[in-house]
Amino acid sequence: MGQTLAQKIISSHAGKNVQFNELVIAKVDVAAVQDGTGPLTIQEFKKLGCEKLANPKRTILFIDHAAPSPRKELSNTHVTIREFAKEYGAVLSDIGEGVCHQRLVESFVNPNEILVGADSHTCTSGALGAFATGMGSTDIAVAFGLGKTWLRVPTSFKVVVNGKFRENVTSKDLMLHLIGMIGADGATYRALEFTGETIKNMEMAERFTLANMAVEAGAKCGLFETDEKTKKYLTEKGRGDKFTELKTDDDAEYERIIEINAEDIVPNVSCPHTVDNVKPASKLNDIKVNQVFIGTCTNGRIEDLRIAASVLKGRKKADNVRLIIVPASPTVYKQAVKEGLLEIFIDAGASFLPAGCGPCVGVHGGILGDNEVCLATQNRNFQGRMGNTKGFIYLASPYTAAVSAINGYISDKLA
Repeated sequence: MGQTLAQKIISSHAGKNVQFNELVIAKVDVAAVQDGTGPLTIQEFKKLGCEKLANPKRTILFIDHAAPSPRKELSNTHVTIREFAKEYGAVLSDIGEGVCHQRLVESFVNPNEILVGADSHTCTSGALGAFATGMGSTDIAVAFGLGKTWLRVPTSFKVVVNGKFRENVTSKDLMLHLIGMIGADGATYRALEFTGETIKNMEMAERFTLANMAVEAGAKCGLFETDEKTKKYLTEKGRGDKFTELKTDDDAEYERIIEINAEDIVPNVSCPHTVDNVKPASKLNDIKVNQVFIGTCTNGRIEDLRIAASVLKGRKKADNVRLIIVPASPTVYKQAVKEGLLEIFIDAGASFLPAGCGPCVGVHGGILGDNEVCLATQNRNFQGRMGNTKGFIYLASPYTAAVSAINGYISDKLA
């Protein structure tokens, strides 16, 4: 019997051909934490009694969730992270250097590698053909010290998407459609393997969005075969020599095959307070928005900002809307400046924050007031996610977000 992508990658790191649901110990290539999970990882690492990191150059500590820090308690955790990185020779990605998941794909992760991170959206790097998954802080501490991790080999769902998207439909709409179809726990501890004509025609930015939100269906990871687009992306990032061809075997076994026609997808919105509460944007025109947030590890790439700018150019946001834009990394920020996108956003009435997570986790920079509504391009809309349990979060693509910022209510068409 052939192997799925997950089996192939894990097998190459476990030193044997692995079977579904088998518990294995596997070599870790990259281990990462962010400022929310990093302090506990550091604490547990020191409890282990390890004198050094197994792989300092591929151990990365990110300060992105509360960057810059909004209060002294968080500032002190940042001090802890900076001191640990300096003492043990780990890589530090400090304030303004971007969201961990974007930085990981830009600079650190390669095909056929295993990445473990103390953040659920670590799965973003699966678009590069890496087994990338989130784990608890204690597990990451073990990976820091030993360069290994334990895991159960997941079975896989094969998501086959064929056809061409309608105008103004994006991979975000596809992912919301899929999550709405199978549920927020519909792929728990499975690997979601994306394939089909539509997927193969996607640029890397769109693939990153799909991989990023695999966990919102409960998945252990989201995976893609590597191809010329993967190779081109790595080459542009200075890692072309790291490209490895990774294909699923023709006779690989899947627990479930899900087929989707891209032409059936419409601009979708995930409604409060669960990601699988998905409805067409056209059915939500009665929902007025107070804040629109474009950014995050899901949709904060230059391609996403271009989409938003194409809608906002020459137009103004509605008076009742706060429009916040946060590029996912300095690379994205600089490219947006170079292309004149920031001027378009400023003229439209937008505000900016440094490259990072921004309002997504509700720590700073865009916390909602009571009963306020935010339409965001992020990946999660749990109650209280943006800092107020009395706020309401809707999720959408950059296109739908930009249109809604202009109209002042959720919409997929300009008024």
